[in-house]
Amino acid sequence: MQPVTHHRGCTRDDAPLPATRGALIPAITIPGGASAPELDAHLARPPVGDGPWPGVVVLHESFGLIDDIRQQADRIAAAGYLAVAPDLYTAGGYLRCVRAAFRSLARGEGKAFDDIDAVRRWVAARPDCSGRVGVIGFCMGGGFALLTAGRGFDASAANYAHLPKDLDAALRGACAIVASYGAKDRTLRGTAAKLEAGLERAGVPHDVKEYPGAGHSFLNRHPFGPGGALLRVVGVGYHGPSAEDAWARILRFFHEHLRG
Repeated sequence: MQPVTHHRGCTRDDAPLPATRGALIPAITIPGGASAPELDAHLARPPVGDGPWPGVVVLHESFGLIDDIRQQADRIAAAGYLAVAPDLYTAGGYLRCVRAAFRSLARGEGKAFDDIDAVRRWVAARPDCSGRVGVIGFCMGGGFALLTAGRGFDASAANYAHLPKDLDAALRGACAIVASYGAKDRTLRGTAAKLEAGLERAGVPHDVKEYPGAGHSFLNRHPFGPGGALLRVVGVGYHGPSAEDAWARILRFFHEHLRG
């Protein structure tokens, strides 16, 4: 295991980022951010061809841009998409950025939304992008994926996203949405059904599924070490069969709405 590299904006007065197996400094920077002049990001291009490909913005959980999120972006790129995962904590430090991101999420506006829009515009303008851009997020990132579905994206994949207080307003003008939840997720009981009902009312094309064997973060492989066993007991962590089915649904949905 490589030593943990702290976020470049983190000072000694701030808590370090959670441990990750690889280097924390992403490969590229994206100009025009609101929280920082340039946003750190991981860019993954399809391994075959020169494009143009549809783009997908990959939004991380509260843990930040760790290896798991990079691997999610790599998986999307392998399916033929130009995937970019921005670090919404570029400004540093970790605790301050987490608080700011959740404040933006609760209000439905703020620097995090402006950062996401800057990334969307950046990838859409690339010559190797077709101009159609989707968004996918996990937990906190899933909440942002849900709330940005009506803000310029062409498809959204919201995974275990908490719902805003005014769901009907948030879904007004939204693009097509695919959403996945775990039935064992104690923090989101009934959320899948509420979201599906809201999407039906809004007339938004959608695919919502709740997996009986899965809990929270069932698509993510976290570097929690021995503590991961305890989290699985309380319904948090990767669940292979559910994750593979969810990925199949997500990629079919993106193919329909980003390539169709």
